[in-house]
Amino acid sequence: MRLRKLLQKVVDNFYFKRTTYSIVTLFGLSILIFAIARVLPGDPARLALGPRAPEDVVERYRALLRLNEPIYIQYYYWLVDVFHGKLGVSLVTFRDVATDILEFLPATIELIIFTLIIDVAGAFILGVLSGRKPNSLIDNFVRIFAYAGIAIPAFVWAIILQLVLANWLDLLPAYGRLSLGIEVKRITGLITVDSLLAGNINAFIDGIRHLIIPSLSLAIGCIAQEARILRANLIENINKDYILNLYSHGIPQSIIFFKYALKPSMIPTVTVMTLDMASMLGNAFLVELIFNWPGLSRYGITAMLRKDLNAIVGVVLVIGIAYTLASILIELLVSVLDPRVKHKR
Repeated sequence: MRLRKLLQKVVDNFYFKRTTYSIVTLFGLSILIFAIARVLPGDPARLALGPRAPEDVVERYRALLRLNEPIYIQYYYWLVDVFHGKLGVSLVTFRDVATDILEFLPATIELIIFTLIIDVAGAFILGVLSGRKPNSLIDNFVRIFAYAGIAIPAFVWAIILQLVLANWLDLLPAYGRLSLGIEVKRITGLITVDSLLAGNINAFIDGIRHLIIPSLSLAIGCIAQEARILRANLIENINKDYILNLYSHGIPQSIIFFKYALKPSMIPTVTVMTLDMASMLGNAFLVELIFNWPGLSRYGITAMLRKDLNAIVGVVLVIGIAYTLASILIELLVSVLDPRVKHKR
């Protein structure tokens, strides 16, 4: 009886349900992407071996990849490989896709982490300053910045910042992860972390300098959107009855603003911010191309252009996992900001 109650409690647990739903979703996503990748026009074996490869060689390679088998047979063998920690062989690099992802993913993760730091700081500072003093000079500036930041794509900001900060002012490097002549032994794949682990401060500073422009390029649009959302929610909450009631009790204005108005106003901003973080994993490809950044997004676009079937499925699954983790993180953050959400589950 106790075991039954314990199992029922586990099954009824919110995060257990979310994890189960996420696994089912990823399974369905793998089927969908696998099928779409297989029906796209073009012969993957021919694209991999080149136009001059003899037809018999192409046919043997096609048989090796099981491309002559029905699609459900291909998926079965692919799924068996997944459970053995393999994602199939890339038609471009001729390595296991899992190996390629482990090589290229850290560069994108490092870029996203640095972008997120800039995003969180910029969005909350601008949003709070704007929401606390509506229609002021700073508020008008934030609104203009928000319109420009949302309207201008990240790759345009990348070119603008590259021209201004790298070419004209010569303050920061224009591309790459490290300057020529500086090397860091790969441990985690994160330049900043590996350089600190090796005690190489010069490489750490150089890595940070290379991160600034691409991170700013990705962060500007997110900052603009999130600061605007935070401003709107702050203005709305400040005028609610419970806030006016707190003022009538003589509670200091700063305490009312930061404790009772800002906290609930952060919920929509945190939700959008977390989803933006997950979306960067797939949307950073243009910025990575401009800055010659060897990341996963760039690898994914190359895979799509070359119809690298296994690489396409692998990259999409990684992005799907990122969105799944982001949705769970949103639930955790929202439950911290608003305990009522936790009690409703």
